[in-house]
Amino acid sequence: MLGIVKSLSRPAKRAILLSLDMALVPVALSVTIFLVSGAFQSLEWLSAHWLELLMLTAAGGLLSGLLGLPRIQLKSYEISAMGRSAMLALALAALMVALNGTLDTPNPTSAPVTFALVYLVLSAVCRLVLLQILLYAYRKEISVTRVLIYGAGKTGMQLAMALKPHEAIRAVGFIDDNSVLHKLTVAGLPVHASHRLEQLIQTHAIDRVLLAMPSLSQPRQAQIARRVAALGVEVQALPSFAQLVGQEEIIDKLAPVLPRRFLGRPHLDATLRGGCAAYRGKSVMVTGAGGSIGSELCRQLLSCKPAQLVLLEVSEYALYNIERELIALAEDTGCKIIPVLGSINDGRKVRATIRAHAVKVVLHAAAYKHVPLVEANPEAGITNNVFGTQTVAQAAMETGVERFILISTDKAVRPIGVMGASKRLAELVIGDFARRSEQTIFSMVRFGNVLGSSGSVIPLFQEQILRGGPVTLTHGEITRYFMTVQEATQLVLWAGNMARGGEIFVLDMGKPIRIADLARQVVEAVGYTVRDKDNPDGDIEIITTGLRPGEKIHEELSISGKLLATKHPKLSCTIEGSLSEFEIARALQSLNAMIENSEHMHLAEEAMRWVSRDLQKTPDTMEATGKAPL
Repeated sequence: MLGIVKSLSRPAKRAILLSLDMALVPVALSVTIFLVSGAFQSLEWLSAHWLELLMLTAAGGLLSGLLGLPRIQLKSYEISAMGRSAMLALALAALMVALNGTLDTPNPTSAPVTFALVYLVLSAVCRLVLLQILLYAYRKEISVTRVLIYGAGKTGMQLAMALKPHEAIRAVGFIDDNSVLHKLTVAGLPVHASHRLEQLIQTHAIDRVLLAMPSLSQPRQAQIARRVAALGVEVQALPSFAQLVGQEEIIDKLAPVLPRRFLGRPHLDATLRGGCAAYRGKSVMVTGAGGSIGSELCRQLLSCKPAQLVLLEVSEYALYNIERELIALAEDTGCKIIPVLGSINDGRKVRATIRAHAVKVVLHAAAYKHVPLVEANPEAGITNNVFGTQTVAQAAMETGVERFILISTDKAVRPIGVMGASKRLAELVIGDFARRSEQTIFSMVRFGNVLGSSGSVIPLFQEQILRGGPVTLTHGEITRYFMTVQEATQLVLWAGNMARGGEIFVLDMGKPIRIADLARQVVEAVGYTVRDKDNPDGDIEIITTGLRPGEKIHEELSISGKLLATKHPKLSCTIEGSLSEFEIARALQSLNAMIENSEHMHLAEEAMRWVSRDLQKTPDTMEATGKAPL
């Protein structure tokens, strides 16, 4: 049967509905005469009034077509369509009165009114019955998704009504936390308490739970969603119907928050803008070009109008993305974008790339920077951060690169873990190259945490808030220096301009920020409240998990604690003590031997041993190194 229905054309379906409206005329007349005169009189009346019956049937078909009743689908037959059926019934009743006088075939006085009512009821009932038959046939053939609606409010009721004619979805009932609604019937469906959720899912073989509570806070919805998902069913949420049709603004409470609002100081974008002289018209290579810092460096460099920008990146996906973006941005600059897929530890590849593209400036941003990951993988951290830096620096010196800028971190100051130690060793390696190089200027840039970069706290906090919390801190008193990615990259460009060799440049980042305060600000910035002992009904809880390996409570910007001014008011520099060339060679040889011999357990200890020796050699003043402030 279902196959026959599906094969029917639209005109054929309209013809069937038109025939139904016509066939109902004699049926309605028979019922009418039966009601007003009895069964025997109805048969006698029909035989005597055959002409009137024929004319009413023809008129029924004509008027049904004019009113558009055959064009209304069964599933769309509602109040407005029933009104058209009422108009048809009234028109036929009026025609019946007119024919009564014209054909001289008297009818009972109440017959026209009764006929109109009977015809209207039959028309509506027949269509509803046909719809249920078709839905039953469809449901037997189509896989039906059984759903529970969480929330019996206005949105839930509207959703239930919208799902009723849907062939493939069957709403079983409502779940609601409001005890007043429990055991009531809303929109034809029973309302159950939330504690019965698991029982209902098992009893009714529920496939999906629909969250129809758009006014509920996002964290609370996330908590409910996690609870439902844990029961093995799919969860979906929807906004209010008013939002869907545009009567209310759909607000994404977790839209990206501008990182600079959490700096606790004015943003330095305008102050740092510039510093392009060292890059204009030259070939510049950025290592780690697909990372957070590397990619922003590339964007900022385009404003300096370099002749070409060489992107060295080990991740194919990251390289593809940044190349595609930069090609579009560089259309009006005349800068050639050159993607190079390769590792900084591949010395042959690095040297060949520098020579092939006549690179004059290298900005070394490639590094492993996530503290827990590097602590868990010391071999990878030291190989990439220390030996990768040595490889690129050696290639730069051998090929006559004019400037080499290492991007470092405040975690290199008095490190207590592998990540910080690897970055400090990278600084020592570059300092050694700076002393030995006669042509290439080697310098370093040290800054704190970059807001909004991959793995930084704000995206992490937002992700945790989206899941309904809690927001996690490693220590209640932990502080960090913060800057935006734009400030960080512009600082690197200025450092490349001002460098004379061996300096470590530091941005004026203001006072360190307490991470607990930052977490509270992020929660409140997206419109939620913190749940604690003073506010037990808040949305998001903030908890402390304990310091991770290699993590310090407070960071520093220099070993000596002395930062001297440069010609730029927001930039300082320091030149710190260093290991001798012989000591650095020994350190690298020792670390490399441990990696080759798979002595990974002692790598961190060996790295920290050489860093500790370095700490003993930091001079008290810049003049001790023979360098002067810039």
